[in-house]
Amino acid sequence: MIPTISQERLTQVFLELIAVSSESLDERKAADLLTQKLHELGFSVVEDKAGEKLGGNAGNLYGFLKGTIPGEPLLFSAHMDTVKPGRNKKPILHEDGIFTSDGTTVLGADDAAGLAEILEGIRSVRESGLPHRDIEILFPVAEEIYIQGSGVFDFSRIRAKEAYVLDMSGEVGSAAVRAPSLISFRVTVNGRASHAGFAPEKGVHAIAAAAEAIVHIPQGQADEETTCNIGTITGGTAKNIVPEQCVCIGEVRSFSHEKALQWIEIINRAFADAAERFGASFEMETQEVLRTYRVPDNAPVVSRFQRACAALGLSGTLRSTFGGSDNHNYLNAGISGIVISCGMQCVHSTEENISIPELMNGAALVAQLIQDE
Repeated sequence: MIPTISQERLTQVFLELIAVSSESLDERKAADLLTQKLHELGFSVVEDKAGEKLGGNAGNLYGFLKGTIPGEPLLFSAHMDTVKPGRNKKPILHEDGIFTSDGTTVLGADDAAGLAEILEGIRSVRESGLPHRDIEILFPVAEEIYIQGSGVFDFSRIRAKEAYVLDMSGEVGSAAVRAPSLISFRVTVNGRASHAGFAPEKGVHAIAAAAEAIVHIPQGQADEETTCNIGTITGGTAKNIVPEQCVCIGEVRSFSHEKALQWIEIINRAFADAAERFGASFEMETQEVLRTYRVPDNAPVVSRFQRACAALGLSGTLRSTFGGSDNHNYLNAGISGIVISCGMQCVHSTEENISIPELMNGAALVAQLIQDE
């Protein structure tokens, strides 16, 4: 049965959540608001110490609600933080039913849309008196800074075997079952300083050595499954000094973890060769941020999603995403999860937007999932 989704209430909750400034590691107000709303729904709520561990002011929120349908709980997740600029957001509801910011900040639909849809979907089922599964909630902090919040969560608390992460752009009714590995790197090239006017020949130009390496490293699409990007370059101290040091920071993403490692080695070799030619030295540090995954199309979490979509007349499309999400950490913890589109568009920009119909569809999908036996 499809319960009635309250457009007025859903819109109001969405606006409440967006009104809160909750940039990464500053989620205190969002956590307090969400704790209140989960208590209103009958959840028991626990906040962990993630904020203390990460240098923030709030922890991950875990909630549990007993249901009436036998079986293991279902886990629903959306993150509390936003990217910058996310302070003093001023949402605008246009006549065509689309929310945007005033253009000076992000809207915050990433991930207030997921949060609002989860809350309204559950509330609609509870108000209708319909049976539902046991429900677990995890609202992490610090997702936008490489899923750090869920990375320090104690997953021994979770009983669910299936997770639905509402944190993807696009029309409601699609889900990502595949996501990449991400390896970040930092290369420090060390040369030798000297006066650029009087004794340039005595210097070793660290920036030139780094530039020589970068010329031999593909930027963008490295192969059919892999991207490479050097995003920042810093170096030098003054215009009349041969730069002694240059630091390059970047990342490799790939649907193949082996290929990601291979491209990291290619980057390492390029800097090694350039450093040798220039008489410089270099150091390369890497960090595995994400590990690629592929959830089988016939997994229970996927089948339940597609049944729910069919009941609502949604597409049930399965696709890949090249982004990271808390779902990486859930899968690492042994929870089979998928990332669900919650209707937001143009995220991580001041052009971010979402429509009321998409919010409604997202809430209806949550309601359908928790009723599925």
